[in-house]
Amino acid sequence: MVFWGVSRQTCYDMDHEWFIRRCLELAGRGRGRVGNGALVGAVLVRGEKILAEAWYERFGAPHAERTLLERFSGEIKSEDTLYVNLEPCCHEGKTPPCTDSIIERGIRRVAFGMVDPDARVSGEGIQKLREAGVEVIGPLLRTQCEWLNRGFISLRTRGRPFVTLKRAQTRDGAIAKRDGSALKITSQEQDVWSHTFLRGSSDAILVGVETVILDGPQLTPRLANTRFVQEVPKPYRVILDPHTRLPLSARVVSDAECNRTIVVTAETKEITQELTRRGVSVVTVPLEGDQFSWEGLFSVLTTPSGNFPGIATLLVEGGARTWQAFQEAGYVDEEVILVGS
Repeated sequence: MVFWGVSRQTCYDMDHEWFIRRCLELAGRGRGRVGNGALVGAVLVRGEKILAEAWYERFGAPHAERTLLERFSGEIKSEDTLYVNLEPCCHEGKTPPCTDSIIERGIRRVAFGMVDPDARVSGEGIQKLREAGVEVIGPLLRTQCEWLNRGFISLRTRGRPFVTLKRAQTRDGAIAKRDGSALKITSQEQDVWSHTFLRGSSDAILVGVETVILDGPQLTPRLANTRFVQEVPKPYRVILDPHTRLPLSARVVSDAECNRTIVVTAETKEITQELTRRGVSVVTVPLEGDQFSWEGLFSVLTTPSGNFPGIATLLVEGGARTWQAFQEAGYVDEEVILVGS
């Protein structure tokens, strides 16, 4: 790579950043599959040539670095650099430490994007590599790396998912018709953007049961740009329904995606058995006053159970009472307001 008009050191840094960007592209392929884990991509480079690539493919699978090194059968040379957007782990989890694989294969240089916020790592992976004589470069493109894994960071540092609150309103602030019925507010362009960059990049979409009863939403990224969400699993659909009032005719519990619907309730009723038969997950969380326990809610949404890998990012779409509950509790990290006519 040649960058005209810049110093050798600047060129060197830009080379590193280019490969970290490639790691981010690869990491994104794990979206919707890694559950409460991190999105990670890894690239092995010799000079300006990429020798091998890998990413964290699904919850419980080997990490990106280990996958790359297991699949690459070629000789590792001293000038080779392993790029990864997240500090390699150094603890024993579902898979052995990535630092061990790196050291054992003879990698002499590692460039990373961000420090792992997990207390079991958090700089220890870097230190272990350096103690083994590995040159470690980074962090690189830290802001971009942290944004990609904002959900993972939130889980590891605050014990809850990263929450985006999205609402649509008219120019005069209305969110529904005067009788409370649904009001079409956003344009086609806004809908495509919302489905692509909000629904399509979220692990789960959450609404209250009133929204389901009144609006009958599908809560899927069906209008999304297909290039952005191609082959990515659709987000889970979370319905807050404390007294199990959800009608069995609702699309979220009767369509082909109902096995990705999670109904959160405080009391089970006769319909619970039918919901479960359809593949809907029904979880019980205690109420604190007239609202669910936040600790209980976040626990069931982020803890892996059976085929459910947990979530790291949550898109809250409505309705007004649900928005207010999240806002008053201080659990909104990002707010998006779409203004229509």
